[in-house]
Amino acid sequence: MRSLSPKEQCILALLVTHRELYGLELVGASQGELKRGTVYVTLSRMEEKGLVHARLERVPKHSGLPRRIYRASALGTCLLNAHGAFDRALARPARA
Repeated sequence: MRSLSPKEQCILALLVTHRELYGLELVGASQGELKRGTVYVTLSRMEEKGLVHARLERVPKHSGLPRRIYRASALGTCLLNAHGAFDRALARPARA
């Protein structure tokens, strides 16, 4: 199984829950787990791995450049689900 870092797990969980977010929305939604200085580096690496997809927002809701909007890919969603199942299996008490 391909390994996910805690930051990657957090990002994927947020994207699965919220569907699409841009970087600073991810930082805000993470309740301190993600930092502004690392979220874009992590998102870039995740995009290279095929875990997330990005698009430019069509019409910026602010003045300035369009933001990159991220969503979890099918691979990212499957990997997140597999990690969750693995974690739940480890948490079960051992049978005698």
